[in-house]
Amino acid sequence: MPLDTDSRRALLSRRLDTLYATDARGRLLHSNEWDSRPAPRFHLMRTPAGPLFRCRADMPDALVARLGELCRDETLGEVPRERPAREEAYLDLLGHQAPVTQIWAGPVYRADAVLPPQRQPVAIHEGNAELLRPLFPDWLPDVPHRRPFLAVVEDDRAVAICASVRISDAVHCAGVETHADHRRQGHAAAVVAGWAQAVRTLGAVPFYSTSWDNLASRAVAARLGLPLVATDFHVR
Repeated sequence: MPLDTDSRRALLSRRLDTLYATDARGRLLHSNEWDSRPAPRFHLMRTPAGPLFRCRADMPDALVARLGELCRDETLGEVPRERPAREEAYLDLLGHQAPVTQIWAGPVYRADAVLPPQRQPVAIHEGNAELLRPLFPDWLPDVPHRRPFLAVVEDDRAVAICASVRISDAVHCAGVETHADHRRQGHAAAVVAGWAQAVRTLGAVPFYSTSWDNLASRAVAARLGLPLVATDFHVR
């Protein structure tokens, strides 16, 4: 049964909270990953029901309050496809606190209605992790921490992978990579579909996100028919 507006907003809020470890005030400490990567200073997620935002724990309260006031000016209704309406104002405020070093923006898709792939990917675990070594050795330390972890395997080596890189009871967020020599063969769509099915089996909602500039990743979402449900914008 389709979710009502409040339920969709609550789920998207849980998705945003799944991305980070937070303090008692809900301020960002670091990424919600086993290797605790740095959090952005400001993360805005725009949804049809309105904006949701989080700020890093070391941000001054007055600056957080001002950013929140600006967020209320963002568009309601359809999922926004453009950059934030108040982007320049956000960057101006953040730039006065410290130099802006990175800006990231992109679409967020739900993947829970994806059909199972025709060719089921292989579940990666400690017993078969060597399948990653030829083409994805950097992912070997992630195997115990990022599950479900699926791979399309050819000639006894993984050629495309999809794993849960941010995890909570309610939400899993995908990390996807296809080796350059094996792209445009449908492997990414197959491994994302297999991963989404595995996440749904756990009773969680799978989310797939990327940057606006990553046309190949957006093409995977289009191929799978993933609905656009929100847009991310975060600043370091």
